[in-house]
Amino acid sequence: MKQSHWLTSPPNAHGRVKPGRVKPCNAQMVNRPASGLMTCTVFALSLFVPAALIAQAEQTLSLPGFDSISAADAGLSADGLSAVTAALQAQIDAGDIPGAVAAVLKDGKLVYLQALGFKHIESAQPMTTDALFRTYSMTRPITALGILILQDKGLLSVNDPVKKYLPQFADQSVLQDADDADIEEVRARDGDITIAQLLLHTSGIGDRNSAFYRANNVHSYDQTLEQVVDNLAALPLFEDPGTVYRYGMHSEVLGRVIEVVSGQDIASFFQQEIFLPLGMTDTVFYVDESRRDRLATVYRPDAEGKLRPHEMEHIPVTEVRALNSSGVGLVSSTADFLKFSQLFLDNGMANGQRVLSEEGVRQAAENAVPEALMPIGSNGYWAGSGWSLGGFAVALDPGAYNHTVNQGEYWWDGSAGTRFWIDPSQNMITIIMAQVSPAGGNGFRERFKTLVYEALE
Repeated sequence: MKQSHWLTSPPNAHGRVKPGRVKPCNAQMVNRPASGLMTCTVFALSLFVPAALIAQAEQTLSLPGFDSISAADAGLSADGLSAVTAALQAQIDAGDIPGAVAAVLKDGKLVYLQALGFKHIESAQPMTTDALFRTYSMTRPITALGILILQDKGLLSVNDPVKKYLPQFADQSVLQDADDADIEEVRARDGDITIAQLLLHTSGIGDRNSAFYRANNVHSYDQTLEQVVDNLAALPLFEDPGTVYRYGMHSEVLGRVIEVVSGQDIASFFQQEIFLPLGMTDTVFYVDESRRDRLATVYRPDAEGKLRPHEMEHIPVTEVRALNSSGVGLVSSTADFLKFSQLFLDNGMANGQRVLSEEGVRQAAENAVPEALMPIGSNGYWAGSGWSLGGFAVALDPGAYNHTVNQGEYWWDGSAGTRFWIDPSQNMITIIMAQVSPAGGNGFRERFKTLVYEALE
């Protein structure tokens, strides 16, 4: 097994993390300072893999809706996948995360599936493969898929100006200084926002957690999607459209475009056009009583590093909320996101029917950020990524990543510890779902992905 180094620095306001390095160590050396981050990395776990873990992997390789395949037939090492499980369990034991569900599809078949740790620590409720997770920003690619579906139907074009569907964006001004965000200091906007710019985060709209938006109560779950989008339109942009990549609240606006164009509320549109065709039976905005016991609890380390239950929103997903947020609002399962991801590797087909055109798949998989706006970030994976019209980060320079990715792989994650990768070169999907805030969890997602790829033969 290769020596691998993973990121451990704290996430930023988006739940993203900056790259860093840690020294490898053995499991006995792990300790947790007051920051809640391990100071070393469990290393060379493949040197000893308990037989119980191998047996567990064999017993749990079953997920409704998926055929399974042996590691050998899929071109992966069974011992290598057992090392993946050992590493995940070590991070659960160390208190990095409460639990996780992790899965790998190779050539459309399930080759790895594990549910480890707990959904709820205090009641010792074990993690299960059908557990539900708050996906936060993993909602965005689903919304982007909705836009591409409407384009396939001829109901809109990604090149359309947003004001064609939402006229309240026709006369939006721009802040004189994006860093100062003084609402009294504005200027006229140069150019119109297009749907493509919303998909690419180049519209000038900012992040929901920005001080400017928080001060103006732009995003809250006691407001409808229409109200939230009207709030955005009433405030100046941070920059002129098409001039800067700024990760932000674009998907809320896209969701409202979907509602206006389709004549359906966003939940109904998702259900009819995406969830039903793909067989995504557990992706919802509201977790009702029938699903509640499957919902994993979010945990956050306290000052001593001990994981404690943590509610990230003032109105939880177990209550009916006015806002069905098309940017950060969906709850989903591992199986559902595998089905969503497989759609793109199957060239837009699902269950024998076409959901997305071949052109739509291409747009979802390729960087579309103009060269003049590249790179989209200055450090870590941001410096090595582009962004697609499908709402995905696209790996353009794998060397900029602190975990294993292939060029052209596309992916995204959520600020409570979820992430998925779609790799056309390997015809493989890798996914890990956990509930921890901040989302970094001492690099558990990066470590998982690297070890999975080290298992490839």
